[in-house]
Amino acid sequence: MDALGRVVKPKTKRAKRFLERREPKLTENTKNAMLIKGGNANLTVTEVLKDIYAVKKPFAVLYKKKNITRPFEDQTSLEFFSKKSDCSLFMFGSHNKKRPNNLIIGRMFDYHVLDMIELGIENFVSLKDVKNNKCPEGTKPMLIFAGDMFELNEEYRRLKNLLIDFFRGPTVPSIRLAGLEHVLHFTALDGKIYMRSYKVLLKKSGCKIPRIELEDIGPSLDLVMRRTHLASDDLYKLSLKQPKALKPKKKKNISHDVFGTTYGRIHMQKQDLSKLQTRKLKGLKKRPAEKSAQDGGTSPKKPKS
Repeated sequence: MDALGRVVKPKTKRAKRFLERREPKLTENTKNAMLIKGGNANLTVTEVLKDIYAVKKPFAVLYKKKNITRPFEDQTSLEFFSKKSDCSLFMFGSHNKKRPNNLIIGRMFDYHVLDMIELGIENFVSLKDVKNNKCPEGTKPMLIFAGDMFELNEEYRRLKNLLIDFFRGPTVPSIRLAGLEHVLHFTALDGKIYMRSYKVLLKKSGCKIPRIELEDIGPSLDLVMRRTHLASDDLYKLSLKQPKALKPKKKKNISHDVFGTTYGRIHMQKQDLSKLQTRKLKGLKKRPAEKSAQDGGTSPKKPKS
C-alpha cells in the first residue's frame, strides 16, 4: 500500500519481485543499515562512517552526499530514506561547534524511528591506520560487552541492545571454528564506551584446541554518550512481538533441568502387585494359610478316603 492507503499492484515482474521482498515474512531478512552523512560532517565523521560501512558490508548502504537534517528535531528524512532503501538500522554523522564529531545510531520499527542514541567521538583510529591483515567481507563478528554499566543503567542497557542489533549480522544455523575470525569488543568505563575490533588468530598449541591470539585491525573508537531518544515500554514490547507460528509449541509432561537434560513424565494405571507373576520357586509359593486368608475364609478339609 502507498502513503494514501491504496493497494499498489505491480505492472512488471521486476516490480512484483521488489514488492515480494518487502512484504511481511515469518522469518525476516537480515537487517540492513544506512549510513548517512550530515550537511556539516567533517573528515573524522566521514572516515568513521566509511569504516563502519566496511565492517557491516554487504548489509549496509552508504550515502555519500551530504543531507541537511537533524534527527532529534525532525525524523521525516530518516524515515523517507529507510523506506526507500528498506533499511531498519541507521547511523547519522555530523559535526558542529556545540556537538563536535557526532554520531547518532538508531533503528526503525514500521519505518518510524523506534529509538536512537547520540554518541560523541573523542578518539578514532581508522582501518587504514592499522597495517594488519583484515577479515574478509561479510564475516559475522563475535560481540563482547564488558562493564557493569551495560547491566545497571537503563540507557546503557538499551545501547547494548542497539549495538547487538546493529552488528550481529545474519542468523546462521551452525558455526565452524575457523569462521570465528572477527571480534568487536565494547567496554563501558568511567562514562565512556570503548569500541575495539580484533582479528582472531588460531595458533598451534600442541593439542586439539588451538591457542588463540587477538590482533588489532581497527577501527577503534572512544565514545561518550550524549542525548537519547528511547521508545516507551509499550512500543518497545510491541516491536519485540513474534508471530504465533514462530513460537514453539509447549509439550505436556516434558521438563528440562539447568544442564539441558530432558525429562518425561509417564502416567500409568495403578498396578495390583498381588497379581504380579513371579518366578515359580519353592520358596516363593504361598502357604495354605495365606491362600485361605486371601480367599476370605478357611477352605474345608478334604475327607480321607
